[in-house]
Amino acid sequence: MTVASTADLVSASQPLLDLTVGQVRRAVDGWHAVLRIGAIDHRVWSKEPPVLGASYAAELPFDSDLEERAYAARRLWRAISGRAPGPAFHQLSKQRRERLSAAIRALDARSAGGSYRTIAEALFGKKRIPDRAWKTHDLRNRTIRLVQGGLALMRGGYRKLLRPRRKDE
Repeated sequence: MTVASTADLVSASQPLLDLTVGQVRRAVDGWHAVLRIGAIDHRVWSKEPPVLGASYAAELPFDSDLEERAYAARRLWRAISGRAPGPAFHQLSKQRRERLSAAIRALDARSAGGSYRTIAEALFGKKRIPDRAWKTHDLRNRTIRLVQGGLALMRGGYRKLLRPRRKDE
């Protein structure tokens, strides 16, 4: 999204917003800034350095991230307009947060040399782990899947958390 200056964000006809320009930095791909409007941070990028009094527009490429970019642009526009920006695009459910937390814990334990059995005991409680039939037990399979999920997150899968879940997934 292309926005780099706050001069044009609040026009004379709009009420003064609780807007703060946080970090503005130059990078090899352009200018990056954090605009804080109320309690929400909006991250913006511009090809050119900010110019006081300039007008800006959101540029949304038709790529695989179009839906997320359009939603972010709309939230920024609503915040600039003094309206409630609405919920974040992809807030995680409690169940999904708990699963991600368990996957990270399982990965940490496995990376530290823990066996699947000891990881399962730590995650699910020692009483739930059978002395016999461990190799075919459901909690063994769940533990292995959690470790694999943690590995996938570590190998870049965490980026999927930034995107909404598609209905076909």
